[in-house]
Amino acid sequence: MNWQVLEHVPLLLYILAAKTLILCLAFAGAKIYQMKRLEAKQKKLEAEKKQQSEKKDD
Repeated sequence: MNWQVLEHVPLLLYILAAKTLILCLAFAGAKIYQMKRLEAKQKKLEAEKKQQSEKKDD
């Protein structure tokens, strides 16, 4: 067995950890973006409903 390969294991683990962290941050960022977009859409719908109800009252 080539024991020199084991010298690179810590570096590979650091790379794996960094990749995992980047992926987690990317998914969290996407989730935050989706939530903000959904909230904006809901506010827009509420404003339209309010506007329509005001028109009905007139």
